[in-house]
Amino acid sequence: MAGHRIFGTPVADVYVHYLAKVARKGHTKAELDAVIEWLTGFDDRALGQHLADGTTFEDFFAAAHLNPNASMITGVICGVRIEELDDPLMRRIRYLDKLVDEVAKGRPMAKVLRSGEPRTPTTPR
Repeated sequence: MAGHRIFGTPVADVYVHYLAKVARKGHTKAELDAVIEWLTGFDDRALGQHLADGTTFEDFFAAAHLNPNASMITGVICGVRIEELDDPLMRRIRYLDKLVDEVAKGRPMAKVLRSGEPRTPTTPR
């Protein structure tokens, strides 16, 4: 398989780490699952099935219906600026990583889920 080794990694193998990270910071599985659903369109049943089946990140994101506001997720994760990633699959994985980090840091869910108006260069922060 070409590409990064994370592409062939089962989502379930990383999900347990995501869950531990948000729990360690006082947040819940429901919050984690909410950001996954927002990003991918997978509800609790579909997410549970992917986790049980050992779906790889490559297949997980191939089946996902990526949220149209996902491109609003910007910033640095693992030392790399998300918006500069060339590989679309790696960018999607890093979107998920960034959302999990934001939940763990206690960012308000409305901001994590990019539910406000998109910021334009003329919109003040």
